[in-house]
Amino acid sequence: MKIETLFPFSPNVKVRTRFAPSPTGYLHVGGARTALYSWLFAKHNQGEFVLRIEDTDLERSTPEATAAILEGMEWLNLAWEHGPYYQTKRFDRYNQVIDEMLEQGLAYRCYCTKERLEELRHKQEQNKEKPRYDRHCLNDHSHSTNEPHVVRFKNPTEGSVVFDDAVRGRIEISNSELDDLIIRRTDGSPTYNFCVVVDDWDMGITHVVRGEDHINNTPRQINILKSLGAPVPVYAHVSMINGDDGQKLSKRHGAVSVMQYRDEGYLPEALVNYLVRLGWGHGDQEIFSREEMIKYFELDQVSKSASAFNTDKLLWLNHHYIRELPPEYVAKHLEWHYQDQDIDTSSGPALSEIVTMLAERCKTLKEMASTSRYFFEEFETFDEAAVKKHFKGNALEALEKVKEKLTALSTWDLHSTHEAIEQTATELEMGMGKVGMPLRVAVTGSGQSPSMDVTLVGIGRERVLARIQRAIDFIQSQNA
Repeated sequence: MKIETLFPFSPNVKVRTRFAPSPTGYLHVGGARTALYSWLFAKHNQGEFVLRIEDTDLERSTPEATAAILEGMEWLNLAWEHGPYYQTKRFDRYNQVIDEMLEQGLAYRCYCTKERLEELRHKQEQNKEKPRYDRHCLNDHSHSTNEPHVVRFKNPTEGSVVFDDAVRGRIEISNSELDDLIIRRTDGSPTYNFCVVVDDWDMGITHVVRGEDHINNTPRQINILKSLGAPVPVYAHVSMINGDDGQKLSKRHGAVSVMQYRDEGYLPEALVNYLVRLGWGHGDQEIFSREEMIKYFELDQVSKSASAFNTDKLLWLNHHYIRELPPEYVAKHLEWHYQDQDIDTSSGPALSEIVTMLAERCKTLKEMASTSRYFFEEFETFDEAAVKKHFKGNALEALEKVKEKLTALSTWDLHSTHEAIEQTATELEMGMGKVGMPLRVAVTGSGQSPSMDVTLVGIGRERVLARIQRAIDFIQSQNA
C-alpha cells in the first residue's frame, strides 16, 4: 500500500517517539511519566517527539480534558516538535486506508447482528472456548454494502506475533488467540486500535513507549502494520504506578493529576525528577538536572516491576528545588499561589526575597504563600497559642521599648533593626528571646517567621511600628 507523505517530518531522523493521550480526563501521574520517558528517549537519541490527541471516543472526549493535557505538558516543560495532532481530524485518512484494505482482501464487512454475536459468545463460553468471532461473514457476499455493517481486519490464523519489548524482553502471542478486530464501526467511525496503527505509520514513529495496559493491543497492531507493509516500531511497555499501600494509584492516595501537584505547591522540576526515578535509575543518584536525564536515559534500564508512589520523597525533592533553584525562577511559580490565595503582593518585598527568606522553612510554594501573607497584608487576629505563650510577663515593657528604639532609627536595614532589638534586651536585662518572640507575634500575628531583622525589613517600617502599637494596645486591653 502506498504511504502518503502527510506530515512534514524529516526522513533522516533515526528516532521519533510519541505521547498519545485520550482526552477523557486530566493528565495523570502515570501518563506524565510515560510522556517523560518517551520525551527523554527521543532527546537522548537526538530524535523528535510527537504529541497526538487520541480523541476517537467521541462520547467521553472533551475540550476541557484536551486543554488540561496540554497545560500539564507545558507545565512539565515537555515540548513537542510536532503536533498536537487530533485523530478526529483524520477520519478521511483512516477510511481511505480501510477502503483499500477491503479492496485487497485484508479486511471484510461483517453484517452479524448483536443477537447472533451474543449467542456465539454464549456457546463458546459454555464449551470453555476463548470467545472470538467465527468469520461467519468472511465469504458472505449476499448483503448490500448499504446495509448496516462493521469492517473487520482479517487477522492471520497461523503462526505467532513475536516482538522484543524494550523493557520486558521477548513477547510471543499466538495468532489463534487473536480475534478479527473491528476496525470500522457501524456508524462509519474507525476504531482506536486501527487509528493508532495508521497514525504511527504516517508519522514515522520508530519507538512506542506506553503503559503495560496496552500490551494486549500490541500484537493486533503489529499484524495490521504488517498487512499494510508498514514498518513495525519498537515497543516499550512500562509498568503501572502503585500508591504507598501497593494498590493501583488512584484519587484516594491524594493528588493524581499533574496540575493538582502544581496547585499543592510543587515545582515542575521536583515532579519531573520524581517521576523519572519512579521506575528508572542511574546508579544511586537521586537528583538529576534535565540535561543529566537526557544524557543517561535508556529504555533497557526501565524496571519491569510496578513502582510505589511515595509522597514524602516527592516533598523532599520539592524542598530541595525550592532551596536550590534561582529565587527569581521559584518566585515566578510562587506568584501563581499568591493569586490563587487572593493575596495582593503589589506592596511588600519582591517575591524572590520571600523565596530567599522562607526557602529553608517551606516545603511547598502553597505553604510559602500562605505563611508569608503578613508581608503583604494585615492580619485580623493574633494566634491564640502564641498570645498565651509570648504576650505575658514583661512582654508589654519589651514591646514599648523596642518600638521606641525602632522609631528612632535613621536607617531601616538588617543591621540597624538587629541592633535595636539587641539594645532593648540589654537595657531591660532580658534574653533576646524575651524581646524577639513578643515582637514576632506583634508584627506577624504568629510565633513563626524568619529571623526578626529579616522579617522587620521585609514588612517595612510603617507597618512594623503600627503593628507593634496594635499589640501594645491589645495587651493593655487584656490586662485592664
